[in-house]
Amino acid sequence: MSHTRMKPVYGRSPACANPNRLEERRNRAKTLRVERARKPDKPEDFVTYDDSDSEEESLAAQRESLCTSYNFVDYVRYRELMCEARIINKHYGSRHILTHEMFKETPISLGNMNKVFCSQWLSDRQVVFGTKCNKLMVYDVCTHSLDQIPSLLGRRDPMGPADQPCGIHSLQINPSRTLLATSARNTCEIAVYRLPTLDPVCVGENAHKDWVFDMCWLDDQFLVSGSRDTRMALWRITDDMISRKLEMPSYSHISAVSSRECKNSQKVRALVFNKTYDEIAALSLNGYIHIWCALTFRQRISRKLPSSQENVCIAVQDTGLYAIGCRSYTLLLDARTLQAVKKISSRYAGCGIRSASFQGNILTIGTGLGMLMFYDLRAAKYLESSINSSRTVVLKASRGFVYPEEDVDGAQNVKYVPAIYTHSYDSSGTRLFTAGGPLPATLTGNYAGLWQ
Repeated sequence: MSHTRMKPVYGRSPACANPNRLEERRNRAKTLRVERARKPDKPEDFVTYDDSDSEEESLAAQRESLCTSYNFVDYVRYRELMCEARIINKHYGSRHILTHEMFKETPISLGNMNKVFCSQWLSDRQVVFGTKCNKLMVYDVCTHSLDQIPSLLGRRDPMGPADQPCGIHSLQINPSRTLLATSARNTCEIAVYRLPTLDPVCVGENAHKDWVFDMCWLDDQFLVSGSRDTRMALWRITDDMISRKLEMPSYSHISAVSSRECKNSQKVRALVFNKTYDEIAALSLNGYIHIWCALTFRQRISRKLPSSQENVCIAVQDTGLYAIGCRSYTLLLDARTLQAVKKISSRYAGCGIRSASFQGNILTIGTGLGMLMFYDLRAAKYLESSINSSRTVVLKASRGFVYPEEDVDGAQNVKYVPAIYTHSYDSSGTRLFTAGGPLPATLTGNYAGLWQ
């Protein structure tokens, strides 16, 4: 959980320098080597090796281990003294809460809204989300109040070419958390709001002719959007737009800096910015992943994925690893080669992966069967419960609201559960917002829950 480099108060060594710790460390390393040397029933497609496979640690490493305290009390004391030689694992809290099954759901009533597609935490107490019925809502987790944010109008047909409701599919906050980007009233256009006040900044027009499905920020000013018309657009929100203050709320109308066709794609479905390699990864519904250079905004690579069925979500880890949600499994891709590192098979047949995100070394997977699953990348298996080691950690969502009731169970009398279209951790990783709705397009309904 924490690492604190201790300094001796009296003598040569600090109080934590117990020689027995070295023996325990050697035993753990030996057990780990034996576990790694064990041949699995099915050989892995991709195997990595690190320096910990060596037999003995150096004297410097042993000395460093003896002078390092893993006690959280020592970390807090050294933090009070403003000492720099301390590290804390910010993802420890979420892992501990998950493995000890401490998450409890608080269902959120959304009335007759239809399907929540995207969400983000604005602050410690506010969550913003977008719905299929084109509503941009803010939920206060303390007062349980819901507020609707007015959608921004462009200068052309406000409803766009939609022959059926599209809704808000994407919400993205820039790195400095000063701007929020989402869809405008016309879902072929983008809208940008100022944070934390949610005042309108601008509407981006004339870059797309069909629904905008996803967006990603490259930095605090540049934004990329992807649409069903197979085009990707680069937008710039300048400081002048942000700093302008008027008595009456107003906003600018801007055009894209560049708009390019995503070659060999059918409907750009999801976008993500990989800052480790300065590239944009786009997922299209014909089963391809497309890599764009973020510096030149030009397409570099298109690669066919092993599965072309329901590839609707993509996430990227800080190390550059991609996770792509498919119909029956989650695919891990090495960003350097776009080769499949691992196929994470779903524990439930035909569940469909609807949302994915990384929280440290844990991959969170939202499914079409109302369940959240958690995959431990270090252990290469689903996260196991510390209370019952034979059970994996799974969060099951409540029913939510659905209409019409008579069509819910269908001809096969299958129990209705909502799909988890979106999930989002707060900054501490100790609270999780999940939302979605019915999977069939013919059904209207919603689901939202807060796990804490």
